[in-house]
Amino acid sequence: QLQLVESGGGLVQPGGSLRLSCKASGFTLDYYAAGWFRQAPGKEREGVSCISSTGSRINYADSVKGRFTISRDNPKNMFYLQMNSLKPEDTAIYFCVVERGRKEGNCGEADSWGQGTQVNVSS
Repeated sequence: QLQLVESGGGLVQPGGSLRLSCKASGFTLDYYAAGWFRQAPGKEREGVSCISSTGSRINYADSVKGRFTISRDNPKNMFYLQMNSLKPEDTAIYFCVVERGRKEGNCGEADSWGQGTQVNVSS
């Protein structure tokens, strides 16, 4: 079956770090853009970051630039989001996504979604 599974969420203090992981199964990740979205209660879904199939192109939301780093390991069919200097406003459910509908995408048409992992940043 086609599946994306996130892991690595949890509770962390402001200024702390977390590393989120996403494992893809049922398909090969090599050809597709992959990334992360997040959604907090009462807020719109926000695109956090996207990485191209080879890692040559990377985009970040302005709100996370300089703090978050996206990466991928195609042989493992996995990709990651390293989150540093976390702020309370980073609290959200984080979803990993893959854009399988086209090659060399930018996550704008993400069509495969994980179940989400909760990130809570509080003192």
